[in-house]
Amino acid sequence: MNSNEALITKFYTAFANADARTMSECYHPKVHFIDPAFGLLKEDQVSKMWEMLLSKSKGKLKIEFSNVQADDSTGSANWVATYNFSKTNRNVVNKIRAEFVFQDGLIIKHTDNFDVWKWSKQAFGPIGYLLGWTGFFQKKVQKQALLSLQKFQESK
Repeated sequence: MNSNEALITKFYTAFANADARTMSECYHPKVHFIDPAFGLLKEDQVSKMWEMLLSKSKGKLKIEFSNVQADDSTGSANWVATYNFSKTNRNVVNKIRAEFVFQDGLIIKHTDNFDVWKWSKQAFGPIGYLLGWTGFFQKKVQKQALLSLQKFQESK
């Protein structure tokens, strides 16, 4: 295992242990994070997002990861998050493909990709099934996620 594979492993092990501080230590101060739920987050927002998600899960988030691969500049991993979606209390099993770019021995760019429609069907039930594939619904989810993050940051 090379140093960047070890860094990815450290990140997801910390995530599985609900250790937001250690997760944050894996990121470069100028990190960019992109995913379908939040869109683009930068710098401190990224660590705060993970802290918020761990806090909302109340210890009932299961993280599994596999297929960690990396070279000197890029890396990837597959991970699965199993949790109850706080807004609806519905069970979600989200399968995610993560891609990373490294700088100065840390993660400078982290991109998570997942099937938004599959996620929305689980998280929102029939409404997610009917509307989860639409840009309108996805933008609404993203707006709500960013609002939740903003409120969380203001409370700290």
